Amino acid sequence: MRFLWLVFINACAVGISIACVNFYFQHSWLHFLVTFAISFAISFFAFYYLFQRYIYNKIKLIYKLIHNLKLGKDLKNALGEKMSDDPINDVEQQVRDWAKEKKREIDALKDQEKFRREFLANISHEFKTPLFAVQGYIDALQDGMMQEDPEMAMQFLTKASQNLDRLAFLIKDLDEISKLESGQIPINYQKFDLVILIKEVLDSMEDKAKAHDISLVFKEKYHSSMLVKADREKIRQVLVNLTSNSIKYGKTQGNTYIRVYELFETVLVEVTDDGIGIDEKNLPRIFERFYRTDKSRSRRIGGSGLGLSIVKHIIEAHQQTINVRSTEGMGTTFAFTLEKIKS
Repeated sequence: MRFLWLVFINACAVGISIACVNFYFQHSWLHFLVTFAISFAISFFAFYYLFQRYIYNKIKLIYKLIHNLKLGKDLKNALGEKMSDDPINDVEQQVRDWAKEKKREIDALKDQEKFRREFLANISHEFKTPLFAVQGYIDALQDGMMQEDPEMAMQFLTKASQNLDRLAFLIKDLDEISKLESGQIPINYQKFDLVILIKEVLDSMEDKAKAHDISLVFKEKYHSSMLVKADREKIRQVLVNLTSNSIKYGKTQGNTYIRVYELFETVLVEVTDDGIGIDEKNLPRIFERFYRTDKSRSRRIGGSGLGLSIVKHIIEAHQQTINVRSTEGMGTTFAFTLEKIKS
């Protein structure tokens, strides 16, 4: 419709212009009307043909190509589809939408590139620290320490062994994350009592909690049976990682609380500490590999820096959700859901 109006307006302009010129010389309204009618008709068909062939069809083709590209279709199918009656207006909107979509893609690629650079820098540092330590201890032993000071040599060997263990632990965690992301580690669903599993995890973490003077609290009201459908060993790993984190970053004489809530179709599990907390600006990145909110303190405490990333991958592999809320100086709560089995 807009196309026809454009042709009509241009034909009227040409017809009136020629008719006015004729009227100037002939001074006859009859000649004016006849000239206008003939000029308008010729101009209308001429403009219609030219616009249709060289402008309208070109714009329509562009519209179809953009439309198919947005849908991810093959370009050779672009001409076979029925398009809008107003492609000039539609192509403008399509181009705007396409530009916005491409900008989002570019921003996402920039974020991914930034993450890649940070990841490579972090993994390089994580590997270099134990490797350089082992290299230093071995160099000292090769320089004759075994004969000069056997006791110190044994201490160096012990520290070298600890650094090698850290390196092996780091490689193991990286391998596990890689397999989780690629789906190589299957989720073995089974029915089990979540309460029993939580008790087992807390029993296994009791000594570590006492060493940090932290109490593990799982209240009696949660001790009734609660059946869920999940991979029992992977959920054990999730609980161990979250509880271990709460102990590492908890305060002396503090508490770690495990809470369980029954929802309609899921069970919500919360692991809460009253420790140092996490700055709000760091919360969106807390599940990234090697991301540490306090790098100096985190490395002094230990760990691979991959625990929370593994936790997130395990929960998402179960098609469930995990989130974190925290107040700096007051504590942190990690919460995740599991599929509940209705009794």
